[in-house]
Amino acid sequence: MIKEEAIIIGAGPCGLAAAIELERIGLHPVIIEKSNIAHSISMYPTYMHFFSTPEKLEIGDIPFTTPNDKPSRLEAINYYRMAALRNNVRVNAYETVLRVERQEDGQFHLTSTDRYGVEKHYEARYVVVATGYFDHPNYLGIPGEQMDKVTHFFREAHPYTGMEVAIIGGSNSAIDAALELERVGAKVTVIYRGADYSRSIKPWVRPGFEGKVNNGIIRMLFNSRVVEIDSHHVIVENPEGRHSVANDFVLALTGFHPDRDFLTSSGVKIEEEGFPYFDETTMETNVPGLFLAGVVASKHEANEIFIESGRFHGTKIAQYIASLK
Repeated sequence: MIKEEAIIIGAGPCGLAAAIELERIGLHPVIIEKSNIAHSISMYPTYMHFFSTPEKLEIGDIPFTTPNDKPSRLEAINYYRMAALRNNVRVNAYETVLRVERQEDGQFHLTSTDRYGVEKHYEARYVVVATGYFDHPNYLGIPGEQMDKVTHFFREAHPYTGMEVAIIGGSNSAIDAALELERVGAKVTVIYRGADYSRSIKPWVRPGFEGKVNNGIIRMLFNSRVVEIDSHHVIVENPEGRHSVANDFVLALTGFHPDRDFLTSSGVKIEEEGFPYFDETTMETNVPGLFLAGVVASKHEANEIFIESGRFHGTKIAQYIASLK
């Protein structure tokens, strides 16, 4: 049994911020991360830039400097890695927490497994769940969704040059992907269930995208949904009926959701609306000593909490724990 004062599950920006804040009040937390530091950001599109300005992404009072108005994915990866190293944050990478159980004495028993399948056991007084949501895409639940031609992640456009690509979704990620794909010569069809363009589309991007749609360069299908995927087509249903669209690859950019099942198995109460119970002033759940940080604490939509707001959850947690001493 490995004994720790506090364990944080997840080494994303909000998990790292929580670790730094807990260290400042005298605890020496360890982060258990099933992949690498800032894994979700490393999975973002290769050439992506953040909406936020760099100062809104800072953690641990470490300045985030960039010559650009908005930092890039690569700059963010470098920044969060540097923040972790500068603060000597302990990270057990490539280790997955399987269970969190609160014992009668108030201590938590955590069971994990490393990349080789070796099981480990921990004991800690405090646990912070900062698991994010990027590993849990919103599946469509349709025939063919598990085919190799379908992905819920977009990295870069080059592999799709000259291909027939269907994008499912109408958010910023879908629009950005469509523009990148068109630039490398892909034949793009965007399939969106909404009746008009999403209001969330970046205002500086929408005019260019609409222009390509109006000129027939990108095909946009509104009030439409994909009901089946086969080797060479996607089957689309809309008010005009059901028809097939020639297709080589599908980007199902339908968003992500936090792992509620993991929270439930840890004893966290899930409200009728579907979100976990927690005290917004302390981030403590109904399980004493078990806290939430980052997007895992979202209530209605996963994108209601961003790094710029979730990075302060660690401060709330640390202040509360310090008040108990």
